[in-house]
Amino acid sequence: MNTRDVVPPHPPDMKLFWACFVALTTTSFGFILRALTLPQWGGEFNLTNTQIGEIAGVGLWPFAISIVLFSLIIDRVGYKSAMIFAFGSHLLSAALTLFATGYWSLYVATFMVAIGNGTVEAVVNPVVATLFPKEKTKWLNILHAAWPTGLVLGGIMALMLGEDGSWRTKMILILIPTILYGLLMFARKFPVNERVKAGVSYIEMLKEVGVGGMTVVTALVVFQIGSIFGWSTLVNIGITLAIVTGFGIYVKSIGQPIFILLIVLMIPLATTELGTDSWISDLMMPEMHEVGLQAGWILVYTSAIMAVLRLFAGSIVHKISPLGLLAVSSAVACIGLILLSISGGVMVLVAATLFALGKTFFWPTMLGVVSEQFPRGGALTLNITGGVGMIAAGVIGAVILGFVQDKEIDSELKGYDQANQTTLHATYATDKKASLFGEYQSVSADRVAAAPESDRNIVHNIQDAAKKAALKTVAIFPVIMLATYLFLILYFRLRGGYKPVTLS
Repeated sequence: MNTRDVVPPHPPDMKLFWACFVALTTTSFGFILRALTLPQWGGEFNLTNTQIGEIAGVGLWPFAISIVLFSLIIDRVGYKSAMIFAFGSHLLSAALTLFATGYWSLYVATFMVAIGNGTVEAVVNPVVATLFPKEKTKWLNILHAAWPTGLVLGGIMALMLGEDGSWRTKMILILIPTILYGLLMFARKFPVNERVKAGVSYIEMLKEVGVGGMTVVTALVVFQIGSIFGWSTLVNIGITLAIVTGFGIYVKSIGQPIFILLIVLMIPLATTELGTDSWISDLMMPEMHEVGLQAGWILVYTSAIMAVLRLFAGSIVHKISPLGLLAVSSAVACIGLILLSISGGVMVLVAATLFALGKTFFWPTMLGVVSEQFPRGGALTLNITGGVGMIAAGVIGAVILGFVQDKEIDSELKGYDQANQTTLHATYATDKKASLFGEYQSVSADRVAAAPESDRNIVHNIQDAAKKAALKTVAIFPVIMLATYLFLILYFRLRGGYKPVTLS
Protein backbone atom coordinates (compact mmCIF):
# COMPACT_ATOMS: atom_id res chain seq x y z
CA MET A 1 0.00 0.00 0.00
CA ASN A 2 1.25 3.48 -0.87
CA THR A 3 2.05 5.55 2.22
CA ARG A 4 -0.28 8.22 0.85
CA ASP A 5 -3.15 5.72 1.20
CA VAL A 6 -2.51 5.01 4.90
CA VAL A 7 -5.25 6.55 7.05
CA PRO A 8 -3.75 8.08 10.22
CA PRO A 9 -5.31 7.00 13.54
CA HIS A 10 -8.30 9.10 14.47
CA PRO A 11 -7.30 11.33 17.41
CA PRO A 12 -9.34 10.91 20.60
CA ASP A 13 -12.13 13.41 21.16
CA MET A 14 -10.68 15.41 24.06
CA LYS A 15 -13.88 17.45 24.38
CA LEU A 16 -15.70 14.19 25.08
CA PHE A 17 -13.03 13.22 27.60
CA TRP A 18 -13.45 16.47 29.53
CA ALA A 19 -17.24 16.13 29.37
CA CYS A 20 -16.80 12.72 31.04
CA PHE A 21 -14.48 14.37 33.58
CA VAL A 22 -17.12 16.96 34.58
CA ALA A 23 -19.83 14.29 34.81
CA LEU A 24 -17.69 12.25 37.19
CA THR A 25 -16.89 15.41 39.15
CA THR A 26 -20.63 15.80 39.73
CA THR A 27 -20.84 12.42 41.46
CA SER A 28 -18.20 13.30 44.05
CA PHE A 29 -19.51 16.85 44.40
CA GLY A 30 -22.74 15.38 45.76
CA PHE A 31 -20.82 12.82 47.82
CA ILE A 32 -18.94 15.42 49.85
CA LEU A 33 -21.99 17.64 50.28
CA ARG A 34 -23.78 14.68 51.87
CA ALA A 35 -20.72 13.79 53.97
CA LEU A 36 -20.55 17.33 55.35
CA THR A 37 -24.29 17.53 56.08
CA LEU A 38 -24.64 14.08 57.69
CA PRO A 39 -23.94 15.43 61.20
CA GLN A 40 -26.55 18.16 60.64
CA TRP A 41 -29.10 15.61 59.45
CA GLY A 42 -28.34 13.51 62.53
CA GLY A 43 -29.05 16.43 64.86
CA GLU A 44 -32.11 17.82 63.04
CA PHE A 45 -33.83 14.46 62.49
CA ASN A 46 -32.52 12.65 65.63
CA LEU A 47 -30.76 9.87 63.70
CA THR A 48 -28.50 7.21 65.26
CA ASN A 49 -24.93 6.69 64.05
CA THR A 50 -26.03 3.50 62.32
CA GLN A 51 -28.94 5.28 60.58
CA ILE A 52 -26.52 7.98 59.43
CA GLY A 53 -24.26 5.21 58.15
CA GLU A 54 -27.21 3.63 56.31
CA ILE A 55 -27.98 6.93 54.57
CA ALA A 56 -24.31 7.28 53.66
CA GLY A 57 -24.41 3.69 52.45
CA VAL A 58 -27.46 4.14 50.23
CA GLY A 59 -25.49 6.87 48.50
CA LEU A 60 -23.16 4.09 47.36
CA TRP A 61 -24.71 0.61 47.03
CA PRO A 62 -27.51 1.42 44.44
CA PHE A 63 -24.60 2.47 42.24
CA ALA A 64 -24.00 -1.25 41.68
CA ILE A 65 -27.56 -1.82 40.49
CA SER A 66 -27.46 0.92 37.88
CA ILE A 67 -23.91 0.27 36.74
CA VAL A 68 -24.46 -3.48 36.25
CA LEU A 69 -27.87 -3.10 34.56
CA PHE A 70 -26.64 -0.39 32.21
CA SER A 71 -23.45 -2.33 31.45
CA LEU A 72 -25.61 -5.24 30.25
CA ILE A 73 -27.50 -3.06 27.77
CA ILE A 74 -25.35 0.03 27.28
CA ASP A 75 -24.02 -1.02 23.86
CA ARG A 76 -27.63 -1.34 22.69
CA VAL A 77 -29.35 1.65 24.30
CA GLY A 78 -26.39 3.94 23.69
CA TYR A 79 -24.18 6.04 25.93
CA LYS A 80 -26.13 9.24 25.30
CA SER A 81 -29.47 7.72 26.37
CA ALA A 82 -27.82 6.51 29.57
CA MET A 83 -26.49 10.00 30.27
CA ILE A 84 -29.95 11.53 29.84
CA PHE A 85 -31.23 9.10 32.47
CA ALA A 86 -28.35 10.03 34.82
CA PHE A 87 -29.05 13.73 34.35
CA GLY A 88 -32.73 13.24 35.25
CA SER A 89 -31.82 11.18 38.33
CA HIS A 90 -29.50 13.90 39.63
CA LEU A 91 -32.14 16.60 39.20
CA LEU A 92 -34.83 14.50 40.93
CA SER A 93 -32.52 13.67 43.84
CA ALA A 94 -31.72 17.35 44.40
CA ALA A 95 -35.42 18.20 44.56
CA LEU A 96 -36.23 15.34 46.97
CA THR A 97 -33.35 16.25 49.29
CA LEU A 98 -34.39 19.89 49.58
CA PHE A 99 -37.87 18.86 50.78
CA ALA A 100 -36.75 15.99 53.06
CA THR A 101 -38.59 15.52 56.37
CA GLY A 102 -36.75 12.62 58.02
CA TYR A 103 -34.89 9.33 57.66
CA TRP A 104 -36.88 7.78 54.81
CA SER A 105 -37.14 10.89 52.64
CA LEU A 106 -33.38 11.40 52.96
CA TYR A 107 -32.88 7.71 52.20
CA VAL A 108 -34.93 7.82 48.98
CA ALA A 109 -33.30 11.05 47.77
CA THR A 110 -29.84 9.60 48.38
CA PHE A 111 -30.88 6.38 46.60
CA MET A 112 -31.77 8.39 43.48
CA VAL A 113 -28.43 10.22 43.38
CA ALA A 114 -26.65 6.86 43.66
CA ILE A 115 -28.58 5.54 40.66
CA GLY A 116 -27.52 8.62 38.68
CA ASN A 117 -23.91 8.28 39.81
CA GLY A 118 -23.77 4.64 38.79
CA THR A 119 -25.14 5.45 35.36
CA VAL A 120 -22.49 8.15 34.88
CA GLU A 121 -19.71 5.73 35.69
CA ALA A 122 -21.27 3.02 33.50
CA VAL A 123 -20.72 5.45 30.63
CA VAL A 124 -17.46 7.30 31.34
CA ASN A 125 -15.21 4.31 32.17
CA PRO A 126 -15.74 2.34 28.94
CA VAL A 127 -15.78 5.56 26.89
CA VAL A 128 -12.35 6.62 28.16
CA ALA A 129 -10.93 3.08 27.86
CA THR A 130 -12.10 3.11 24.22
CA LEU A 131 -10.71 6.58 23.54
CA PHE A 132 -7.24 5.57 24.80
CA PRO A 133 -6.84 1.81 24.10
CA LYS A 134 -3.02 1.91 24.44
CA GLU A 135 -2.88 3.90 27.70
CA LYS A 136 -5.90 2.78 29.67
CA THR A 137 -4.45 2.89 33.18
CA LYS A 138 -2.95 6.35 32.62
CA TRP A 139 -6.13 7.94 31.27
CA LEU A 140 -8.46 6.18 33.72
CA ASN A 141 -6.30 7.64 36.51
CA ILE A 142 -6.59 11.10 34.93
CA LEU A 143 -10.35 10.63 34.49
CA HIS A 144 -10.70 9.65 38.13
CA ALA A 145 -8.88 12.79 39.21
CA ALA A 146 -12.42 14.12 38.68
CA TRP A 147 -13.56 12.37 41.86
CA PRO A 148 -11.20 14.20 44.26
CA THR A 149 -11.62 17.39 42.20
CA GLY A 150 -15.34 17.30 42.94
CA LEU A 151 -14.60 16.65 46.62
CA VAL A 152 -12.32 19.69 46.76
CA LEU A 153 -14.64 22.09 44.89
CA GLY A 154 -17.81 20.93 46.62
CA GLY A 155 -16.08 20.81 49.99
CA ILE A 156 -14.69 24.33 49.77
CA MET A 157 -18.04 25.77 48.69
CA ALA A 158 -19.88 24.02 51.53
CA LEU A 159 -17.26 24.85 54.16
CA MET A 160 -17.32 28.51 53.17
CA LEU A 161 -20.99 28.51 54.16
CA GLY A 162 -19.95 27.58 57.69
CA GLU A 163 -20.30 24.47 59.84
CA ASP A 164 -23.72 25.59 61.06
CA GLY A 165 -24.90 26.98 57.71
CA SER A 166 -28.17 25.70 56.25
CA TRP A 167 -27.69 22.19 54.90
CA ARG A 168 -30.37 22.87 52.27
CA THR A 169 -28.30 25.74 50.90
CA LYS A 170 -25.29 23.43 50.73
CA MET A 171 -27.24 20.75 48.88
CA ILE A 172 -28.42 23.22 46.21
CA LEU A 173 -24.77 23.47 45.11
CA ILE A 174 -25.07 20.04 43.42
CA LEU A 175 -27.01 21.71 40.61
CA ILE A 176 -23.91 23.62 39.44
CA PRO A 177 -21.88 20.66 38.05
CA THR A 178 -25.06 18.77 37.12
CA ILE A 179 -26.24 21.45 34.70
CA LEU A 180 -22.67 21.92 33.40
CA TYR A 181 -22.15 18.26 32.48
CA GLY A 182 -25.57 18.20 30.86
CA LEU A 183 -24.60 21.08 28.58
CA LEU A 184 -21.20 19.55 27.75
CA MET A 185 -22.16 15.90 27.32
CA PHE A 186 -25.25 16.01 25.13
CA ALA A 187 -23.48 17.74 22.24
CA ARG A 188 -20.81 15.03 21.86
CA LYS A 189 -20.72 11.93 19.66
CA PHE A 190 -19.79 8.75 21.54
CA PRO A 191 -17.42 6.03 20.23
CA VAL A 192 -18.20 2.34 19.72
CA ASN A 193 -16.83 0.18 22.54
CA GLU A 194 -13.59 -1.68 21.70
CA ARG A 195 -15.27 -5.01 22.48
CA VAL A 196 -17.98 -4.33 19.87
CA LYS A 197 -15.45 -2.96 17.38
CA ALA A 198 -13.34 -6.12 17.70
CA GLY A 199 -16.34 -8.34 17.02
CA VAL A 200 -16.44 -10.01 20.45
CA SER A 201 -20.00 -11.28 20.89
CA TYR A 202 -22.37 -10.45 23.75
CA ILE A 203 -22.26 -14.00 25.12
CA GLU A 204 -18.44 -13.96 25.09
CA MET A 205 -18.56 -10.78 27.15
CA LEU A 206 -20.82 -12.49 29.70
CA LYS A 207 -18.52 -15.52 29.85
CA GLU A 208 -15.67 -13.29 31.09
CA VAL A 209 -17.78 -12.49 34.18
CA GLY A 210 -19.26 -15.98 34.49
CA VAL A 211 -21.00 -17.54 37.45
CA GLY A 212 -18.22 -16.54 39.84
CA GLY A 213 -18.37 -12.84 39.07
CA MET A 214 -22.16 -12.76 38.99
CA THR A 215 -22.32 -14.50 42.38
CA VAL A 216 -20.28 -11.73 44.02
CA VAL A 217 -22.41 -8.94 42.53
CA THR A 218 -25.78 -10.63 43.09
CA ALA A 219 -25.06 -11.63 46.69
CA LEU A 220 -24.05 -8.10 47.67
CA VAL A 221 -27.14 -6.56 46.03
CA VAL A 222 -29.62 -9.13 47.34
CA PHE A 223 -28.34 -9.08 50.92
CA GLN A 224 -28.51 -5.27 50.99
CA ILE A 225 -32.07 -5.22 49.63
CA GLY A 226 -32.93 -8.01 52.04
CA SER A 227 -31.76 -5.93 54.99
CA ILE A 228 -34.18 -3.18 53.95
CA PHE A 229 -37.20 -5.47 53.60
CA GLY A 230 -36.31 -7.73 56.51
CA TRP A 231 -35.70 -10.88 54.46
CA SER A 232 -34.18 -13.83 56.30
CA THR A 233 -30.75 -15.15 55.43
CA LEU A 234 -32.33 -18.20 53.77
CA VAL A 235 -34.48 -15.98 51.54
CA ASN A 236 -31.44 -13.93 50.54
CA ILE A 237 -29.46 -17.07 49.71
CA GLY A 238 -32.41 -18.52 47.78
CA ILE A 239 -32.85 -15.41 45.61
CA THR A 240 -29.10 -15.21 44.97
CA LEU A 241 -28.90 -18.87 43.95
CA ALA A 242 -31.91 -18.54 41.64
CA ILE A 243 -30.44 -15.55 39.79
CA VAL A 244 -26.94 -17.02 39.57
CA THR A 245 -28.24 -20.44 38.46
CA GLY A 246 -30.25 -18.89 35.64
CA PHE A 247 -27.23 -16.84 34.57
CA GLY A 248 -24.98 -19.91 34.74
CA ILE A 249 -27.31 -21.98 32.57
CA TYR A 250 -27.21 -19.21 29.96
CA VAL A 251 -23.47 -18.46 29.89
CA LYS A 252 -22.05 -21.90 30.83
CA SER A 253 -18.88 -20.32 32.23
CA ILE A 254 -17.37 -20.00 35.69
CA GLY A 255 -15.70 -16.75 34.63
CA GLN A 256 -12.08 -15.60 34.62
CA PRO A 257 -10.53 -16.59 38.01
CA ILE A 258 -8.27 -13.53 38.23
CA PHE A 259 -11.18 -11.24 37.38
CA ILE A 260 -13.23 -12.84 40.17
CA LEU A 261 -10.35 -12.32 42.60
CA LEU A 262 -10.02 -8.67 41.56
CA ILE A 263 -13.69 -7.85 42.13
CA VAL A 264 -13.63 -9.58 45.52
CA LEU A 265 -10.60 -7.41 46.32
CA MET A 266 -12.72 -4.33 45.55
CA ILE A 267 -14.61 -4.99 48.81
CA PRO A 268 -11.72 -4.12 51.19
CA LEU A 269 -10.46 -1.48 48.72
CA ALA A 270 -13.77 0.41 48.63
CA THR A 271 -14.22 0.10 52.39
CA THR A 272 -10.77 1.61 52.91
CA GLU A 273 -11.31 4.50 50.49
CA LEU A 274 -15.00 5.37 50.20
CA GLY A 275 -16.20 3.90 53.49
CA THR A 276 -13.64 6.01 55.35
CA ASP A 277 -14.35 9.09 53.21
CA SER A 278 -18.06 8.82 54.12
CA TRP A 279 -17.17 9.21 57.80
CA ILE A 280 -13.82 10.99 57.88
CA SER A 281 -15.23 14.47 58.59
CA ASP A 282 -17.31 13.20 61.51
CA LEU A 283 -14.59 10.86 62.80
CA MET A 284 -11.93 13.57 62.89
CA MET A 285 -14.21 16.34 64.18
CA PRO A 286 -12.82 16.36 67.76
CA GLU A 287 -9.18 16.55 66.58
CA MET A 288 -9.84 19.17 63.90
CA HIS A 289 -11.70 21.36 66.40
CA GLU A 290 -8.60 21.12 68.62
CA VAL A 291 -6.59 22.92 65.91
CA GLY A 292 -9.41 25.40 65.20
CA LEU A 293 -10.60 24.01 61.84
CA GLN A 294 -13.89 22.61 60.54
CA ALA A 295 -13.68 18.83 60.25
CA GLY A 296 -14.58 18.92 56.55
CA TRP A 297 -11.20 20.44 55.71
CA ILE A 298 -9.55 17.05 56.36
CA LEU A 299 -11.48 15.53 53.43
CA VAL A 300 -10.79 18.55 51.20
CA TYR A 301 -7.08 18.36 52.02
CA THR A 302 -6.72 14.63 51.28
CA SER A 303 -8.79 15.01 48.10
CA ALA A 304 -6.56 17.82 46.80
CA ILE A 305 -3.55 15.52 47.15
CA MET A 306 -5.39 12.77 45.25
CA ALA A 307 -6.46 15.11 42.43
CA VAL A 308 -2.93 16.35 41.76
CA LEU A 309 -1.35 12.89 41.87
CA ARG A 310 -3.96 11.33 39.57
CA LEU A 311 -3.58 14.10 36.99
CA PHE A 312 0.12 13.26 36.78
CA ALA A 313 -0.37 9.49 37.02
CA GLY A 314 1.12 8.85 33.59
CA SER A 315 4.76 9.21 34.64
CA ILE A 316 4.17 7.15 37.80
CA VAL A 317 2.46 4.28 35.93
CA HIS A 318 5.36 4.13 33.43
CA LYS A 319 7.90 3.66 36.24
CA ILE A 320 6.07 1.00 38.29
CA SER A 321 3.66 -1.72 37.24
CA PRO A 322 -0.03 -1.24 38.13
CA LEU A 323 0.07 -4.12 40.63
CA GLY A 324 3.28 -2.82 42.21
CA LEU A 325 1.67 0.60 42.58
CA LEU A 326 -1.38 -0.97 44.25
CA ALA A 327 0.80 -2.96 46.67
CA VAL A 328 2.78 0.11 47.76
CA SER A 329 -0.43 2.12 48.08
CA SER A 330 -1.97 -0.53 50.37
CA ALA A 331 0.99 -0.42 52.76
CA VAL A 332 0.98 3.40 52.91
CA ALA A 333 -2.82 3.56 53.44
CA CYS A 334 -2.58 1.11 56.34
CA ILE A 335 0.09 3.20 58.06
CA GLY A 336 -1.96 6.35 57.47
CA LEU A 337 -5.11 4.88 59.04
CA ILE A 338 -3.26 3.65 62.11
CA LEU A 339 -1.64 7.07 62.58
CA LEU A 340 -5.03 8.79 62.18
CA SER A 341 -6.42 6.60 64.96
CA ILE A 342 -3.71 7.60 67.45
CA SER A 343 -2.63 11.10 66.40
CA GLY A 344 -3.65 14.43 67.88
CA GLY A 345 -3.18 18.08 66.98
CA VAL A 346 -1.08 18.90 63.93
CA MET A 347 -0.01 15.25 63.60
CA VAL A 348 -3.52 14.56 62.30
CA LEU A 349 -2.60 16.39 59.09
CA VAL A 350 0.60 14.34 58.75
CA ALA A 351 -1.37 11.12 59.17
CA ALA A 352 -4.03 12.35 56.73
CA THR A 353 -1.32 13.08 54.16
CA LEU A 354 -0.06 9.51 54.36
CA PHE A 355 -3.59 8.13 54.07
CA ALA A 356 -4.25 10.32 51.01
CA LEU A 357 -1.02 9.15 49.35
CA GLY A 358 -2.04 5.57 49.99
CA LYS A 359 -5.59 5.68 48.67
CA THR A 360 -4.94 7.92 45.62
CA PHE A 361 -4.34 5.21 43.01
CA PHE A 362 -6.58 2.44 44.38
CA TRP A 363 -9.76 2.85 42.36
CA PRO A 364 -8.58 3.96 38.88
CA THR A 365 -5.60 1.60 38.83
CA MET A 366 -7.85 -1.37 39.63
CA LEU A 367 -10.11 -0.30 36.75
CA GLY A 368 -7.02 -0.03 34.56
CA VAL A 369 -5.87 -3.55 35.47
CA VAL A 370 -9.29 -5.05 34.70
CA SER A 371 -9.57 -3.11 31.44
CA GLU A 372 -6.08 -4.18 30.34
CA GLN A 373 -6.44 -7.84 31.30
CA PHE A 374 -10.08 -8.48 30.31
CA PRO A 375 -10.94 -6.30 27.30
CA ARG A 376 -13.23 -9.06 25.98
CA GLY A 377 -15.54 -8.23 28.86
CA GLY A 378 -16.06 -4.74 27.40
CA ALA A 379 -18.09 -2.36 29.52
CA LEU A 380 -19.37 -5.20 31.73
CA THR A 381 -16.12 -6.37 33.38
CA LEU A 382 -14.90 -2.80 33.76
CA ASN A 383 -18.11 -1.52 35.31
CA ILE A 384 -18.81 -4.55 37.49
CA THR A 385 -15.46 -3.82 39.14
CA GLY A 386 -16.58 -0.31 40.03
CA GLY A 387 -20.07 -1.57 40.89
CA VAL A 388 -18.81 -4.14 43.38
CA GLY A 389 -16.61 -1.46 44.95
CA MET A 390 -19.48 0.97 45.36
CA ILE A 391 -21.93 -1.56 46.76
CA ALA A 392 -19.27 -2.87 49.13
CA ALA A 393 -18.60 0.66 50.35
CA GLY A 394 -22.34 1.14 50.89
CA VAL A 395 -23.27 -2.26 52.32
CA ILE A 396 -20.10 -2.82 54.35
CA GLY A 397 -17.82 0.22 54.48
CA ALA A 398 -20.07 3.12 55.50
CA VAL A 399 -22.31 0.99 57.73
CA ILE A 400 -19.55 -0.91 59.53
CA LEU A 401 -17.89 2.34 60.60
CA GLY A 402 -21.15 3.52 62.17
CA PHE A 403 -21.76 0.08 63.71
CA VAL A 404 -18.24 -0.08 65.20
CA GLN A 405 -18.77 3.33 66.81
CA ASP A 406 -22.14 2.39 68.30
CA LYS A 407 -20.78 -0.90 69.67
CA GLU A 408 -17.69 0.80 71.10
CA ILE A 409 -19.78 3.52 72.77
CA ASP A 410 -22.17 0.90 74.16
CA SER A 411 -19.28 -1.11 75.60
CA GLU A 412 -17.48 1.93 77.06
CA LEU A 413 -20.66 3.26 78.70
CA LYS A 414 -21.27 -0.08 80.39
CA GLY A 415 -17.64 -0.21 81.52
CA TYR A 416 -17.82 3.32 82.91
CA ASP A 417 -21.00 2.46 84.85
CA GLN A 418 -19.41 -0.63 86.40
CA ALA A 419 -16.26 1.27 87.39
CA ASN A 420 -18.03 4.33 88.81
CA GLN A 421 -21.36 2.95 90.03
CA THR A 422 -23.32 5.16 87.60
CA THR A 423 -26.32 4.54 85.31
CA LEU A 424 -25.26 6.38 82.16
CA HIS A 425 -26.02 3.45 79.89
CA ALA A 426 -29.54 2.92 81.18
CA THR A 427 -30.20 6.67 81.02
CA TYR A 428 -28.88 7.55 77.58
CA ALA A 429 -28.80 4.33 75.54
CA THR A 430 -31.60 3.61 73.06
CA ASP A 431 -33.46 0.32 72.70
CA LYS A 432 -31.73 -2.39 70.70
CA LYS A 433 -31.76 -1.88 66.93
CA ALA A 434 -31.01 -4.28 64.07
CA SER A 435 -28.44 -3.84 61.30
CA LEU A 436 -26.67 -5.98 58.71
CA PHE A 437 -23.92 -6.73 61.25
CA GLY A 438 -26.22 -7.59 64.15
CA GLU A 439 -27.99 -5.85 67.03
CA TYR A 440 -26.64 -2.71 68.62
CA GLN A 441 -27.56 0.04 71.05
CA SER A 442 -26.87 3.69 70.35
CA VAL A 443 -26.82 6.88 72.39
CA SER A 444 -29.93 9.06 72.16
CA ALA A 445 -28.86 12.51 70.91
CA ASP A 446 -31.98 14.09 72.44
CA ARG A 447 -31.36 12.63 75.90
CA VAL A 448 -27.69 13.62 75.88
CA ALA A 449 -28.56 17.18 74.79
CA ALA A 450 -30.88 17.51 77.78
CA ALA A 451 -28.43 15.86 80.22
CA PRO A 452 -26.52 17.61 83.03
CA GLU A 453 -23.21 19.04 81.83
CA SER A 454 -21.14 16.49 83.75
CA ASP A 455 -22.96 13.55 82.13
CA ARG A 456 -22.84 15.21 78.74
CA ASN A 457 -19.07 15.68 78.92
CA ILE A 458 -18.51 12.04 79.87
CA VAL A 459 -20.66 10.73 77.01
CA HIS A 460 -19.01 13.08 74.49
CA ASN A 461 -15.52 11.94 75.56
CA ILE A 462 -16.55 8.31 75.09
CA GLN A 463 -18.00 9.13 71.66
CA ASP A 464 -14.80 10.90 70.59
CA ALA A 465 -12.69 7.89 71.60
CA ALA A 466 -15.01 5.57 69.65
CA LYS A 467 -14.48 7.57 66.47
CA LYS A 468 -10.73 6.91 66.56
CA ALA A 469 -11.24 3.23 67.40
CA ALA A 470 -13.29 2.87 64.20
CA LEU A 471 -10.34 4.03 62.06
CA LYS A 472 -8.05 1.46 63.63
CA THR A 473 -10.57 -1.25 62.73
CA VAL A 474 -10.54 -0.21 59.07
CA ALA A 475 -6.73 -0.57 58.91
CA ILE A 476 -7.09 -4.35 58.57
CA PHE A 477 -8.51 -3.96 55.05
CA PRO A 478 -5.37 -2.55 53.33
CA VAL A 479 -3.37 -5.36 54.98
CA ILE A 480 -5.60 -7.87 53.17
CA MET A 481 -5.13 -5.91 49.94
CA LEU A 482 -1.33 -5.85 50.28
CA ALA A 483 -1.14 -9.63 50.68
CA THR A 484 -3.36 -10.19 47.62
CA TYR A 485 -1.42 -7.78 45.39
CA LEU A 486 1.86 -9.46 46.31
CA PHE A 487 0.29 -12.78 45.29
CA LEU A 488 -0.85 -11.32 41.94
CA ILE A 489 2.62 -9.86 41.27
CA LEU A 490 4.12 -13.33 41.80
CA TYR A 491 1.39 -14.92 39.63
CA PHE A 492 2.09 -12.65 36.65
CA ARG A 493 5.86 -12.94 37.10
CA LEU A 494 5.58 -16.71 36.79
CA ARG A 495 3.66 -16.17 33.54
CA GLY A 496 6.31 -13.88 32.02
CA GLY A 497 5.34 -10.56 33.58
CA TYR A 498 2.36 -8.23 33.56
CA LYS A 499 1.31 -7.41 29.97
CA PRO A 500 -1.91 -5.72 28.78
CA VAL A 501 -4.15 -7.86 26.55
CA THR A 502 -4.95 -6.24 23.19
CA LEU A 503 -7.99 -6.96 21.01
CA SER A 504 -7.33 -7.00 17.27
